[in-house]
Amino acid sequence: MRYDEAPPATLYRFHANLFVRAVDGALGPPVKLREATFSPWRATNGGPPTFNAFYQVTFEQALNALAQLPRLDAEPDGYFVVAGDQDGQRWQVDGHLYDFSDRLHRVELYGQCPPEAFDAILICLGWPATPLTFELVKEGVALEEAAFRQWASS
Repeated sequence: MRYDEAPPATLYRFHANLFVRAVDGALGPPVKLREATFSPWRATNGGPPTFNAFYQVTFEQALNALAQLPRLDAEPDGYFVVAGDQDGQRWQVDGHLYDFSDRLHRVELYGQCPPEAFDAILICLGWPATPLTFELVKEGVALEEAAFRQWASS
């Protein structure tokens, strides 16, 4: 199943880049996404946000934490895949860690999964202590966590 096909309502479906939330931003004018209205994260000047913050965990710490999750396979280059089954519905998330100068900068996630599996991935990245912004790849907008979860479950 492709991420843009509607899975059961109990699964999040997404293709997003996860960044540490930018400090210099605010919610912008509402946009319609998947038949719902969301206010995207914008820079204070109204333009797209700049994601120049780094995660508190290193690339290696995140990769090692992810490798401890059940049914997850991780590669040294930062690629990982985790899969499972919920109520007879197979789910899978493909991800990739990106670092600059040995510091974790962003994480790309693509697929569908139950909220609990999504939270397990986020915990490996230092969440909830590290607030995140979720940039929707196809839609080209960035959402705060609550809006992202609402969008991903729609």
